[in-house]
Amino acid sequence: MELNLHASGSDFEDDSSVIPPTPPALPGPAAPCRGRPRQLASSLEPRRRSRSQGIEQEPDPLSLSSPFTEHQRRSAELRSSATASLPFPFPHPLPPVRTAFAPVSFPQPGTASLVFPHPSFPGLVPPPYPVPASHQLLPPAHTQPVSRPYSAYPQGSVPHTGLTEASASFRLPAYSLASAVHLPPPPHAPANEPPPVSPTLRNQVLSDLQLFTDAAPSEVFVGMVSEMTTHASLLWAVLLIPPLTETFKPLLSPGGGSLTHRDITQRAIFRKTGQVCRAMATAQGQNFTLAIDDKLTAYTLQRACFSGGSSFQSALAFQTAVTKMYLSNAAMDVLLALSAPHHFDDETFVEGREVVAQASAAVKAAVKHGSFISARISLGAACHTLQDFYSHSNWIEMGNRVPFSKLIRPDMPLDNLAGPDLATCRNCTGGNCTNNILSHVLQEKKLTSGYFSLFSSAKPAGKCSHGGSFDRTSGQDPVGGINKDDTSESHGHLHLQAAEVAINATMELLEDIRLATSDKDFLRLVGMSQSSLLSFVIDTTGSMADDIAEAKRVSFSVIDLKRGTQEEPSEYILVAFNDPGFGPLIRTSDADVFKQEINKLNAAGGGDIPEMCLSGLLLALTAAPPSSDIFVFTDAPAKDAELKTTVTALIESTKSKVTFMLTGTSSSAHRRRRRSGSPVSRALSNADAQLYRDLAQASGGQTIEVSKSSLPNATVVIEDTSTSALVTLLQAVRTPVRAENFSFLLDETVSNVTVYITGSSSPAFTLYSPTGESQNHGVPEGPLGMIQRVGNLQRVQLNAHNRTGLWDITINSTAIFTVKVTGQSSINFLFNFVEAFGGAHGDFSLKQSRPSIGKNATLLMSVTGSDSLKVTELALVPVSGSGVVNGNVEAIGGGDFLVTIEELPAGDFTVHLKGETSGDSRSSPTLFQRQSSTQLRASSVAVTASVNSTLEPGAIITVPFTVETNTTAGSYIVQARNDRGFSSSSPSSLTLEAGGRAEGTVTLTAPSDTPSGTDVTLTIEAEAPGAIDSNYVVVSFVVASKVTDFTRPVCQIVGITASCPQDCSQATWQLSASLSDGNGTGIASVTVQEGNGTLSTNSSGVGITTALYSASCCSQAVELVMVDNVGNAAICSASIRNPSSPMTAQPMTTTANATATPVSTTSSAQLCSNPYLWLWVIVVLPLLYPQA
Repeated sequence: MELNLHASGSDFEDDSSVIPPTPPALPGPAAPCRGRPRQLASSLEPRRRSRSQGIEQEPDPLSLSSPFTEHQRRSAELRSSATASLPFPFPHPLPPVRTAFAPVSFPQPGTASLVFPHPSFPGLVPPPYPVPASHQLLPPAHTQPVSRPYSAYPQGSVPHTGLTEASASFRLPAYSLASAVHLPPPPHAPANEPPPVSPTLRNQVLSDLQLFTDAAPSEVFVGMVSEMTTHASLLWAVLLIPPLTETFKPLLSPGGGSLTHRDITQRAIFRKTGQVCRAMATAQGQNFTLAIDDKLTAYTLQRACFSGGSSFQSALAFQTAVTKMYLSNAAMDVLLALSAPHHFDDETFVEGREVVAQASAAVKAAVKHGSFISARISLGAACHTLQDFYSHSNWIEMGNRVPFSKLIRPDMPLDNLAGPDLATCRNCTGGNCTNNILSHVLQEKKLTSGYFSLFSSAKPAGKCSHGGSFDRTSGQDPVGGINKDDTSESHGHLHLQAAEVAINATMELLEDIRLATSDKDFLRLVGMSQSSLLSFVIDTTGSMADDIAEAKRVSFSVIDLKRGTQEEPSEYILVAFNDPGFGPLIRTSDADVFKQEINKLNAAGGGDIPEMCLSGLLLALTAAPPSSDIFVFTDAPAKDAELKTTVTALIESTKSKVTFMLTGTSSSAHRRRRRSGSPVSRALSNADAQLYRDLAQASGGQTIEVSKSSLPNATVVIEDTSTSALVTLLQAVRTPVRAENFSFLLDETVSNVTVYITGSSSPAFTLYSPTGESQNHGVPEGPLGMIQRVGNLQRVQLNAHNRTGLWDITINSTAIFTVKVTGQSSINFLFNFVEAFGGAHGDFSLKQSRPSIGKNATLLMSVTGSDSLKVTELALVPVSGSGVVNGNVEAIGGGDFLVTIEELPAGDFTVHLKGETSGDSRSSPTLFQRQSSTQLRASSVAVTASVNSTLEPGAIITVPFTVETNTTAGSYIVQARNDRGFSSSSPSSLTLEAGGRAEGTVTLTAPSDTPSGTDVTLTIEAEAPGAIDSNYVVVSFVVASKVTDFTRPVCQIVGITASCPQDCSQATWQLSASLSDGNGTGIASVTVQEGNGTLSTNSSGVGITTALYSASCCSQAVELVMVDNVGNAAICSASIRNPSSPMTAQPMTTTANATATPVSTTSSAQLCSNPYLWLWVIVVLPLLYPQA
């Protein structure tokens, strides 16, 4: 972070820059360093110029030697007419350095110039920024000290001379503004004899004036003053690094004794998913025997939820969705670190509940709209805030071991909150904070939470602090804290209890979302599906009639063959394009709807031949789930070729595979028809086709070039990929100079293996089995498999009886070729690049763009498909085949691994995984090998952006972003595109110095008629001068209307008719109920949650819905789920099992255990003055006296 002081009377020139080394614990790009760069890692030498003489003088150097090896460079910068640089972080112990402080004030109250260039905190909002009242910036005349004045001169430093006041313009993040920043000057020191500084005083200085670091000051607040004349002004720097708050650890727990947000979120999702699958199985009369406990994994759940189906159960989509949610959860500690309501700090219970409520409403709207990716992002954010309540408040200390259900019930009052004047804590004694909450607070059940600040020790009198080394308020009476973020914190003895209740509270939120959306959509939200999707992007111009007919044929074949089986596609996507139009996007889970839509396609027009192919593909990429297969049918070049970099960015981000079915290459020339009807003859040129080849290769897909007549023979590839649990065993692209051999390992979990070889010269190849058998390309049917040749594709389907082991294939080609080997297996893997951030809760956060070239990198990887597996090797393999980089693999539990890479390869690369798995039936481990399909690359350009997850219809959202480079200076081309076509503005270029950075802003406007729940994908790209390098950042968010109606629907039971004999199958019982939403948005749906009867509903038009339910007397209970138009859900339940209890209608609540049992809230209808009498008459008497 930079603090820019605009000083007057300076005797310095903009001449010096220092970029010291930084330890590996704090990776990230270099901060900007202006002035003439100079490599100076061990000293700070600001150059002075005498104004009267114009003579440069060299000051005594300051010794800033660092024990760290060179790893990465970063500087904090002072800018004015005099500029110097501050090394960061300082080593420990702090080396000799001159330290002094002078008045620093703001020229205007209430506003500040804000930029935060740290890569983990890109600029948040443009200036001016409204400062919260609690952090009001005061004008110079009213500034107040916020720190004791110190005159600290470590031994060996040079004393300062006179200091005068300077006005300052802070560059700080929007959420971390200090209160009135004003530091008084120290007294003058003796000319040549600086006083010694005791360790106590030095520690006191570091404690107050560093960034509240915990024992190892690698994250430091440093004050620095350069020697000046009597007219000089002070140059002062403040350095801040994330994370700026303390909370449950985001992802990883050193030592493994604490539960992180990742653990809490994943366990809650696994438990709730298990409950939903069990309920669905019970409703279908099936058994569900899997124990719902903390031993659940994505793989065990996938098998249990879809038992009896395909033998190939891939949990990859499930684990991918769960990972998306817990990474979104962890990001809250970066994006909204100091927003008290987002962490329930500072007793912000009302505001915190509003955060959860709006995020939950956004999730429901997104699910209703089918925007599952954005829904997962919003859900992860909501879970973070909800979970922090149990760590940051005294809910657990009050003896509670169940969730505070009112946090997800904004329609209910928050009672018994500690008032602003109520003292809640006493001082901790000797570092022991076990009993620091006042007894009357616990006895009276007054709800409080700890106060937290990085910048000020101020807090209301007598209030508890959050605690921890980063919390300045914890040093003020009452000292200490109450957080339970991990076992080492102030109330760490209650950490596990808080984490368990947080798990159950997260399950309670998930249950609320489930009721508002349906079981099917809930499973889609968490990524629980049994098969892949079918996604087509189709050119509809005049010459495409044959292609469209074949797309219809093959899609109908897949649908009809797999309908009703667990291989049936889980979702269908269709995008049509021509010129100048493309879209709309058709996304459905209903096969018949997809059939209707694809049947509507007609070939017409064509114009000037090039079509809007990439625009259509972009829509499909943003709509499809991650790791999808997308097929593009066209015979024309792309008119929108400028979208290539955006499409590539989305391919890398989503890891989806794109296969082009081209029927217009020079080898299969065709005739296109103009809109006028006259024919136009033109073949797709090699240069035009190369664009499609590049995109297919980047994604791990294929470019299949065939004639229109042979297209039906090539679409077998679509049938191959429309299956579950497809894995990549080998994939390579080569520009041959000689014959090359490739190896791939088949383990016993792999079946249905297919080899694909594409190349314009029909490459010659020979395949070798582990036993030494061989088959060459000229043998259509041989001992190893069947070979099919069509166009530029050779497809080899291996025989089912072939043995496991290491296979080889030798390929000889005179042109570029690709080779790919796939099969079906439950074992697969996913990975994300993450980057470390420092601080009290230093951890990792998702990297949303390409990793940095020439630096180390970290992968967070999950391997699914086995209860017992071990990763033995992970390597980054360049596409060229040489220069393999191996990673260091560390198991972190639950099939997850952390992989560190010392230095990324140059150029494109893929990720290769090797491991072993064992089972009860095997005496020795089984070796396996997998490979990522998507080609990745590192970049010397870094692009970062932050965005709130929601945007209201008709509103404007501002997305700040940062571009930085560690190499080339110059003008960087910037492009910002969104998939919804929303009106936007952004800079077309940014100017960067070598090793510098620049900030920009993208502004998006959502039309007022945008449906709530619409997802938006924004891609921001930056291209270096000369197009020698580029990078991107992809952010997704949802458009959601602000919800003000949180009142849940109400059910009144009008009547129950039951006359059930001993043989319950011979009679039925009926229920009638009146459902209303009061003054809310109205009843949207009524469904049967429990019960095997039939339901009919009728709306009266006056806000009342009548529900009639009839069931066999053998099905003696019913639960109706009522949902209004904004997703508020309630349960209306009745039963004829217990005649002594009245029928009840109840809002949905759940207990804290894993069974999510509803809690009754009676709202029985007034059938007459004594409803109990009527219930006895209607229900009990027929049971006591059954008819003969």
